[in-house]
Amino acid sequence: MRLQLIRLYFCLVALALPAGAPPALAMDALPASTADAMAQAASPQAIAEYRRKLKEYQAARAAFEQEAEPYWSAIAEKRRGRNAKRRERQAITLDDYVLTQPPLYDGPKRPVDPEPQDRPERKPLPVVADFLQAAAAHFQFTPQRPASEVEFKRAYGRVALASGLTREQIVRVYSFETGGNGNHDMQSGLSSSRPGSRAISTAVGYNQLLTTNTVSLLAEQGHDIVKALTEKASGLSGPARKAMDHKLAVLKRMVAFTRSVPVQWSEHEKLANTPQGWGVHAMVLDIDVGPLLQTHKLLTSVLFARAKGYTRPLSAAELEMMNLTGDSTGLDMVTMPQAMREQVPTSNFFQRGGYERNPVAIRHNTVAKLLAITDERMDVNSSKPGAKELAAAF
Repeated sequence: MRLQLIRLYFCLVALALPAGAPPALAMDALPASTADAMAQAASPQAIAEYRRKLKEYQAARAAFEQEAEPYWSAIAEKRRGRNAKRRERQAITLDDYVLTQPPLYDGPKRPVDPEPQDRPERKPLPVVADFLQAAAAHFQFTPQRPASEVEFKRAYGRVALASGLTREQIVRVYSFETGGNGNHDMQSGLSSSRPGSRAISTAVGYNQLLTTNTVSLLAEQGHDIVKALTEKASGLSGPARKAMDHKLAVLKRMVAFTRSVPVQWSEHEKLANTPQGWGVHAMVLDIDVGPLLQTHKLLTSVLFARAKGYTRPLSAAELEMMNLTGDSTGLDMVTMPQAMREQVPTSNFFQRGGYERNPVAIRHNTVAKLLAITDERMDVNSSKPGAKELAAAF
C-alpha cells in the first residue's frame, strides 16, 4: 500500500491549497543559496554550532518520542482490534478508536550539516512519454487517443453511468482528483502552465490511477474489460475491427502479465515498477480501455461497500475517501455514524509517518472535518471548465 499512501499524501496536501493554486512539489530542488553553502568547506565554528544544535534537536526529539511512541502503538493496537471485530461481524464503537489527538513535535528542527554530503541521485519518476514508449517496446501497442478531450469525457461518462455510478459521484470525484480541469493524460505534479514542473507520482487520468492501480485492476477486472471490448468488436468491421482485434490481443497479453504474480498489492507494485508495468499503465490513455479502468477504480469501492453490507449510496466525498485510502480503511470512515465522525481523530486511519507529514489531516483532525474539506474542495472545483465539460458530456 506504499504507493497508495503516497498518493493520499499528495491529494490531501492539495486540499490545503487555495482554489486554482498549483500543487506543492515534494521534489523541488534546494534553493541555490542552500546548495552553494553546502558545497563550501565548513568552518570549525560552523561545525561546532551544528553539533550544538544537533544535540538540542536530539534531546527534544527523544523527549517527544517518549510521548509519541505509546500513542501510535495504541493506534496500531486499536486498528488490529477493529479488524478482528469486523471479521467476527461485531459492532464497532467509540471504544475501538483512540479518541485523543496525537502529540505533535514543536521543538527545534534538525540542523543542516554544514559539511558536504554524498547524496544518492534520485531516480526520476516515469512520465506519460515513458509509458507510451514502454507500451510500444514491450507490447507493440500505441493507445488510441481521443480526437478531443470531450470525446474521452463522453466515453467515460457512458461507461461510468452504465456501471451504476451516479453523475454526482463521477463529476465530483473528477473535480477533486484533477482540480476540475484535468485531461485524460494529466499526470500528478505536471502542468503545461508551470514550465519545469515535475511529476510527483505516476498517477494519471481523471481518477489519477497509479501504475500499481492499473496493474491491479487488470489482474482483478481484466476478464470484464476483455469481455466489454469483445462485445464492442462484434459491431465493427473493416479497419476498425482489425484495430480492435489487435487491441484485444494486446490487452489479453497485459492481463496475463498482471496475473503472473499473486493478487497482492505488494506483488502488483513490483510489476508496476518495471518497464512492462509502465507499458500496461499506458492503457489508461486508450479511448476504449481508459474509461473502463477509470470506472472500475471507483466501482470496486462501491462493490466492496455493498459486499460488506453497506447499501446506502456513497456520497462523492465518501467514495473519494475509499478511492484514496483503500477500500477497507475508507469504509471504516464511511460506515461511522455522524456523531462518531465528529469525535474520532483522523490519526486512527494513518501510519505515523504519513500523518506527521500531512498538514491537512492534522488541521482537519476528525473524520467529519476531513470529509467536510473534501466536499468543500469538490464544490469549488466543480465550477471549473473541465468539470463543467464532464457534467455536460452525459
